[in-house]
Amino acid sequence: MARSIALLLVFLFSAFALSSQLYGIKPVKVLNFDQLEPYLNKKNDTVYLVNFWATWCAPCIAELPAIKAVEKKYSDKKFKVLLVSLDMPGHLKTRLTPFLLSNKITSDVVLLDDPDQNRWIDRIDKQWSGEIPFTVIYGKDFRESYSQSFDFKTLDSIINRKIKMP
Repeated sequence: MARSIALLLVFLFSAFALSSQLYGIKPVKVLNFDQLEPYLNKKNDTVYLVNFWATWCAPCIAELPAIKAVEKKYSDKKFKVLLVSLDMPGHLKTRLTPFLLSNKITSDVVLLDDPDQNRWIDRIDKQWSGEIPFTVIYGKDFRESYSQSFDFKTLDSIINRKIKMP
């Protein structure tokens, strides 16, 4: 019996890994804040959207289609999306990765594994109280943050203006 269960688990994990590759799902990196921080402060001609979210956050889930659509629309521009999951590290394989697969999330995703929120929330944005979804949109000469859930029209308008900036 135990052998059958072990074989079933190996089969399921293999099938999951293969389906992840077929859908273009990238592996999720698990980072502490010091490892994440360079992703929040790049100084080049690209516009970055960094979204803090979790699979258990309904407003976060509601805005993911808008983020996916904007990422697709501007895929030929200097525009990058990074989804920073605040899910529990123990839920990476059981909840986060299956969620990414079932929703065909192809954006870069990292899981922030740093329990000292008091240390890193203010370093991301001094006005951020820690609620999610929370989005930082930045480029070489600007940085804006938003404590809201976006729809496509609103997010597209912001990104369009930022990409057209000289």
